[in-house]
Amino acid sequence: MKAIPIAVTVLLALSWLTGCQREDLDEPLKLSGKVFIFNYRVAQATYVVTLARNGPLPDPSFVETTFENPAGGAPLVTRTKIFPFWEKVSLESPPVHCVIKDRPYAVSIRILDASDKVLQTIETTLTSSLDQTVMPGKALVVGPVYTPNPEVYGADGTVDYAKGQTCPAA
Repeated sequence: MKAIPIAVTVLLALSWLTGCQREDLDEPLKLSGKVFIFNYRVAQATYVVTLARNGPLPDPSFVETTFENPAGGAPLVTRTKIFPFWEKVSLESPPVHCVIKDRPYAVSIRILDASDKVLQTIETTLTSSLDQTVMPGKALVVGPVYTPNPEVYGADGTVDYAKGQTCPAA
């Protein structure tokens, strides 16, 4: 008679444990960070999005990322191979211009296998806390040792931080 309550208890415990299974196993990567990087030394801004490994991926796998172009026009698309040993995947856009503070920009991420079959999609937005106006018009330095840019720092001691970029109205 005591075997029945024990069996019922074991069955209830097992059914409870099956409810604890991860529900996101079909999502091999998850969004872990997103930011605009403003590198004033080279007068460039880029999107940076990071993904964390959440499950297995076939080898090879790729990430195709579509970034909204803040200057207007066609979106910026990148394709990155995901190596099997990567626990984090960092996605960076080409340089962008005309970033507006507090405006959300669309980012679309597709995880692909070797035959370009879509394994996962992630849609998000990225909002900057800074405006592109904080950037100089030209790189402040050139070369691998950060030599002052002669187009900015004149031999006569003058400095030209002119904003050369024209951006569409917000």
